Amino acid sequence: MRGVLASLCRHPVKGFTPEALDRVDLYAGEGVPFDRAYAVEDGPSGFDPAAPAHISKMCFTVLAKIPEVARVRTRFDETTHTLHATAPNAAPIATKLNEEDGRDVFAAWLTDVLGDAIRGPLRVLPAPGAHRFYDDEAGFISLINLESVRELGRRIDRDIDPLRFRANLYIEGWPPWSELELKDEVKLGQARARVVKPIPRCVATHVHPGAGVRDLDVLDGLRRAYGHVLCGVYLRVEAPGALRVGDAIEAA
Repeated sequence: MRGVLASLCRHPVKGFTPEALDRVDLYAGEGVPFDRAYAVEDGPSGFDPAAPAHISKMCFTVLAKIPEVARVRTRFDETTHTLHATAPNAAPIATKLNEEDGRDVFAAWLTDVLGDAIRGPLRVLPAPGAHRFYDDEAGFISLINLESVRELGRRIDRDIDPLRFRANLYIEGWPPWSELELKDEVKLGQARARVVKPIPRCVATHVHPGAGVRDLDVLDGLRRAYGHVLCGVYLRVEAPGALRVGDAIEAA
């Protein structure tokens, strides 16, 4: 089964704006560089940077919990670790997330922007070492088959923005839902990855990626059309290599 990489994204701050990339270098046991490298804790989560472990996404400012997060637009400069953020009715900011004072600036700004939608207090957490704030402790890279999204849209008679699924890799050229049958290796450009498992979706997919409101019940659509809430698969890189938009994505 052969397709192509239509787009490639990272999410430097968990829950916030996806950033399109032209290429990445993938390494065994790691995700897309700087993907989910930071997260904003909404009240004490118990996360211990000295012994980092996977914790629920609901401890953070994510779309499944706070739809208004989608109204915040962020852009991350990996060279300086500077986060640029804008939101309606708020002054834009630029602050360094690799410095505690800079993280405090973003937390204070975001507290004002999100208001009553948060529990608080907000605190920006940097991922220590190789840890990342992924939704799944085993699935470091997420893949969406664009034809599956289109097929779901046809079944429920709605256009569905693939960004609702907040994936890293968006694939063209595979038959709809063929990704759910994958069991073994996937070739990602020059890299190779192993399929971990299908991705069970959550109410984050209900949120319009720009408006920050729940306007489409994707879970109900999946259940009615297919009898499940799966869309996409998690992958784990096993052999390193470069991956570029337009590269072949092949699976057995």
